[in-house]
Amino acid sequence: MTNTWFCMKTVIVLLLWAILLAVSWPLALLLLVAWPILWLLSIPFRVVATVMDAMLALLRAILFLPARLLGFRRP
Repeated sequence: MTNTWFCMKTVIVLLLWAILLAVSWPLALLLLVAWPILWLLSIPFRVVATVMDAMLALLRAILFLPARLLGFRRP
């Protein structure tokens, strides 16, 4: 299912880009050039988000450890 969703998303993005190319070709070419640059600039933010997610998961595991040791189970 994930592969089908990824292929459909790719087709939709290409179709939207083709429409933008037909309507405003300078903007479409600018988007084509700027997209990889913006993706590279977003990498540090993705790393920070991953680290924060891991830190919060660790904090949650530490805080809930006494309850798990005492045998608390979620319903």
